[in-house]
Amino acid sequence: MTKKVTSIGLKGMEGYRVQVEVRIRQGTESMVIVGLPDASVKESKERVVAAISHFDMDVTDQKVVVNLSPAEQKKNGPLFDLAIAIAALKELNVIKAEIPLDIAFIGALSLDGEVVKAEGMLPALVSAKSLGIKKVYFPYDSQVPIHMLQGVECIVVHHIEEVVQHLEGQESLLLHPRLTREDCISNLPAPQQKDFCHVIGHEQAKRALEIAAAGEHNVLMSGPPGCGKSLLAETFPSILPPLTNQAQLEVLSLYQLAGENRMSTNMVPYRHPHHSASSVAIIGGGSTPRPGEISLAHHGVLFLDEIAEFTKKTLDMLRQPLESGKVTISRAHSTITYPSSFILIGAMNPCPCGYLSSNRQYCTCSQKQIHTYRNRLSGPVYDRLDILLSLKSVNLDQPSKQSESSEEIRNRVETARQLQYQRYRAEYTNAKVPFEIMTEVSPLMSDQRKMLNNLAAKQNWSNRVQIKIIRLARTISDLASENMITDHAIWEAMTLRRWGMHKQQTMARET
Repeated sequence: MTKKVTSIGLKGMEGYRVQVEVRIRQGTESMVIVGLPDASVKESKERVVAAISHFDMDVTDQKVVVNLSPAEQKKNGPLFDLAIAIAALKELNVIKAEIPLDIAFIGALSLDGEVVKAEGMLPALVSAKSLGIKKVYFPYDSQVPIHMLQGVECIVVHHIEEVVQHLEGQESLLLHPRLTREDCISNLPAPQQKDFCHVIGHEQAKRALEIAAAGEHNVLMSGPPGCGKSLLAETFPSILPPLTNQAQLEVLSLYQLAGENRMSTNMVPYRHPHHSASSVAIIGGGSTPRPGEISLAHHGVLFLDEIAEFTKKTLDMLRQPLESGKVTISRAHSTITYPSSFILIGAMNPCPCGYLSSNRQYCTCSQKQIHTYRNRLSGPVYDRLDILLSLKSVNLDQPSKQSESSEEIRNRVETARQLQYQRYRAEYTNAKVPFEIMTEVSPLMSDQRKMLNNLAAKQNWSNRVQIKIIRLARTISDLASENMITDHAIWEAMTLRRWGMHKQQTMARET
């Protein structure tokens, strides 16, 4: 008689229920796994046979058939080892107790029966509740924050014998033995964040970055080499609010799927890929699609230094993620979607030599060279950038006033975020909320709309740019605790959009 137990499969970040069916009968010695298994699933045959031999069970003269349902979904990874072994032991009558289908088993097996962690455990656990699973058996993993998982009974096991004993009621396992909050977080120290109080000058840029943090707006900084673009970008995460529990689980899941360790769970991710990185490394992909840099920056910051040095193809591939907050990777055998809602911070020189409009060095570029250099960022990419900043070098010899600390700025950012969450009745920021919802709860006045339309016609702004200016104005008003969008906020938003390389274009000289 066929025995059935439940496991969890993964398609990208999305978990789905897998029903593991095992039937053992007399016949030619073999073990067959069906249900579109990949190589790592097929190799579980030897691991499972070795593990169940600890119970003095010998299946060498029998035919074992394993079916992983749904049959049309490709199965990846060794997550199903434990479920296959438990179903086989149930079929062999080693386990006499009934196993409800709302109990799931995930984890790989070693030859001595030890249950070991496998790639993708955390996203599988996060998906368990939505799949109607009430209890999950899985191996110990210090990178799984069990204290954050709600609505599912988590039972950590170390050996398959522990699972059998617990199912038979012979041993009471703790829900998460020897695991504390500190155990679930890497012991590596969190990196020391830079603070805005140590950044000299750039008051306008700091104000713009505060607005960007409050509303999750994208920023492009242009300025001569050494003027502080990278410093401002590296300091930017220090004014962002810490991640919520749900956001932490999403980020940790993406890092596990990518095979990377994450040092701290509550700090926003900050990714800084080199401009020589391939489009697959930035966007994600591979034969079995893995998350790229844009997904690893989910709920955080993606900093593209020397953004004009990235290939035009790679930059244009950012267009869909910047709009939708997710990226879809299509391959011949599967289509996988990963979340990729991030704040893009770009930095580039104003010209190939880097010294256009510099007070310190003479620019040697022709207007054609400048035009070609800036055209590496296409119009659609420019349209998706909210704030264009033009930076100048700061004289370090001049006395500067005491700057605000990142903590002070972050407090204002958190207050503005809370106003947005209350207004939209969801964790939406002004840059991410659907525009129809924003216009419904916070519309522009008729004279404000007319003023914006007149200036947009003069500047040749697209509809997307006009919408981004309205979103910026809403964020500026939130920072000022204003219920409605003010005229001053609209003017400041338009000023932030007019800064940048287009302003400098007229300063280029012909050679």
